[in-house]
Amino acid sequence: MAPSLEDNNNNNKSNSIAAVAGGGGGGTIGEEMTTVKSRVTVVGSGNWGSVAAKLIASNTLKLNSFHDEVIMWVFEEMLPTGEKLSQVINRTNENVKYLPGIKLGKNVVANPDLENAVKDANLLVFVTPHQFMEGICKRLVGKLRADAEAISLIKGMEVKREGPCMISSLISEQLGINCCVLMGANIANEIAVGKFSEATVGYRKSKEIADKWVQLFNTSYFAVTPVQDVEGVELCGTLKNVVALAAGFVDGLEMGNNTKAAIMRVGLREMKALSKLLFPSVKDSTFFESCGIADVITTCLGGRNRKCAEAFARNGGKRSFDELEAEMLQGQKLQGVSTAKEVYEVLRHRGWLELFPLFSTVHEICTHRLPPTAIVEYSEHNPKYSLVGGPAKF
Repeated sequence: MAPSLEDNNNNNKSNSIAAVAGGGGGGTIGEEMTTVKSRVTVVGSGNWGSVAAKLIASNTLKLNSFHDEVIMWVFEEMLPTGEKLSQVINRTNENVKYLPGIKLGKNVVANPDLENAVKDANLLVFVTPHQFMEGICKRLVGKLRADAEAISLIKGMEVKREGPCMISSLISEQLGINCCVLMGANIANEIAVGKFSEATVGYRKSKEIADKWVQLFNTSYFAVTPVQDVEGVELCGTLKNVVALAAGFVDGLEMGNNTKAAIMRVGLREMKALSKLLFPSVKDSTFFESCGIADVITTCLGGRNRKCAEAFARNGGKRSFDELEAEMLQGQKLQGVSTAKEVYEVLRHRGWLELFPLFSTVHEICTHRLPPTAIVEYSEHNPKYSLVGGPAKF
């Protein structure tokens, strides 16, 4: 097998260090020779996963604390040409299905074997549709390095009998590793071509590991800020997709910008209220970060959830979201419809449906219980927001 780009770069770095050391270098050089470099694997290769790999790969080439090579796990697919997607990515340096026309960086290596892709990595970036994460975690139990750290770019939650489980918690509990989150106003195709964007890293305790994630993702056109509020950051990224569906219904019904602005305002209010009911530790300030109001705005103006919801409303709800997803998203997955269902289940189980009329109405429209026009009729209810700010009752 021919040596990889990383082999060549690492050999050059080693030769340079050795040459200086041979010339009587001091302790600093010796320390550099023993520096432990982090290895990165991106678990997921859709539109956002490919952009994440591109961002990371541009930084690993520049930063001495990371190995150059970035492994990207690819769920293997056969393309219409008869070739495997992973092979085409490695041959062309491009994800021709989910991010066509964009070079990922020659140090990105696609690997369709999940266990093999993660075995050497101590930094794991999870970016797959949230409904697949429980199965992925089960496959990875006992397969990770002892010092592995994770970050989730996944919007969504798992609803279990005991209550909602955020994806970062699912990763931590099943794999026994710490998991941060990265969310923000991030339309992947815009970031892919270098248009400026921001994001928020949510962390629990270690500011050091948060700073490492910031270092890995931050570029001149992708500004990343750390916030000590995992649940707040993650819930913002999750719930905004439900608000985006509501905004799409408004667009499809041609109700205008005033109505859309009202829907966005009420949606942000319900996002904050539900987040604080579920996790009283959530900070108010988080909703003013990129993961909060900025993500609500960009997702309600663009993005796949708004786009499909607009088409749904234009057709009077006669075409299913599954049909629209297959037709409009080229294999990508909608997150908002499944998240709306999960949120509805939480609200119903806790007796909170009347407290969140917008969230409840979105799900009932998605399931054909209500027509799309109901999106502006929910306000006939009189929601009791007296619970906001108080502890959740379980």
